[in-house]
Amino acid sequence: MILTMMAAVAELERAQITERTQGGRKAKASQGGYAYGSPAFGKSAVEGELVANDDEQQVIDIIRRHHKSGKSLRAIAQYLNENGYKSKRGKDWQHTSVKTVLDRLYPKVA
Repeated sequence: MILTMMAAVAELERAQITERTQGGRKAKASQGGYAYGSPAFGKSAVEGELVANDDEQQVIDIIRRHHKSGKSLRAIAQYLNENGYKSKRGKDWQHTSVKTVLDRLYPKVA
C-alpha cells in the first residue's frame, strides 16, 4: 500500500514538472526567446535569443554548393575536414552530420 501511494505521488510530481516545463517554454517563446535545447547548426542562442551564427552559415553555404554540384555526403565531409572546418561541437565532419544539415535545408514534404 505504501509503495502504491509513493508511485502515485511520483506520477503526480512528474505531471507537474512536465506542465511547468512546457509552460515556461511557451512563455519564453511568446516573448520571442529560445528555450529548446541546443540550437541547430547555423544558429546560436545569445542571451536567450536564437540568432544566425555567421561562421556556421558560411559552412552551410559550402555544404549547399557542394551538394548542388553533385558531390556525395562523404566527399563533402572530407572537404570540410581537409579545410579545417569543425562541427558545432568541434569535431570532424561525418557524412551523417552533412546529411542532417541538408535535411534541415531541404525538408522532405510528406
